[in-house]
Amino acid sequence: MKSKWLSTKALVLHLSLIAWLAMSATAAWWQVGRAVQGNSLSFLYSIEWPVFGVLGVLGWYALLNIERVSEQDERERAAYEEKMRVEAREARQREAQEDPTLAAYNDHLAQLAERSKKKLWGH
Repeated sequence: MKSKWLSTKALVLHLSLIAWLAMSATAAWWQVGRAVQGNSLSFLYSIEWPVFGVLGVLGWYALLNIERVSEQDERERAAYEEKMRVEAREARQREAQEDPTLAAYNDHLAQLAERSKKKLWGH
């Protein structure tokens, strides 16, 4: 088994990181030169490019350390999600069943509302 540091993917990431850092350092140096010549906006850019370089290092590290999800983990996740769906469905069904006393009260209110409409509109 190849080391995660020497696999084909890792070597491509290493080369990409080197290019990214070289580009960030060159751009930062260029912006520092422009800032010294009087371009005040370049002071901000001369700080921004090293930040991009650091973000490149963080991305390189993250991509090297991503772990693949095993089939067992995937099955466990699917089973957990199915369990959550069943529980949510059961909870909605319980909430949908109305208490008999509450149902009678709601029916009474509906009758009162209907009588009020008839009186108001003269039917």
